[in-house]
Amino acid sequence: MARKRKAPAMTEYHTVKRIDNSRIVRHVEPVKMRKLYRTAALGGVIAAFFMLYIYQHFRCIDLSFQLEDVKARQAEAASLNSSLKLEIAGLRNPMRIDIIARRQLGLTEPLPTQVQEYQAPDGEEVAAVRYVRPNRAP
Repeated sequence: MARKRKAPAMTEYHTVKRIDNSRIVRHVEPVKMRKLYRTAALGGVIAAFFMLYIYQHFRCIDLSFQLEDVKARQAEAASLNSSLKLEIAGLRNPMRIDIIARRQLGLTEPLPTQVQEYQAPDGEEVAAVRYVRPNRAP
């Protein structure tokens, strides 16, 4: 029988090398830094213009939606106003008032004997009554 030989164990050595990088200074050329700053400033200005354009665009869209809403409410108010004016005209109709007075209240026209004319006494002053309408806000 053949014997298998064991491979010799490898020995590893670990050494610590202390490297001091504190003295290493990266040299940056001023021309490259100026170009970098210029490019960054130009990119910032372009980004600001795009943001302003986008803001104006979306603000315009929002205002157009608000305008459509206001126009719809104005049209609704105008139709309500016209219907209310028609209703007021119908309620002020003297024929309607006469019909209500005759049918519902049972009123009739006065007979000529029921009407007396008013005659102001001579030398007497009669106070005038005047209805004053309070100012309404426009």
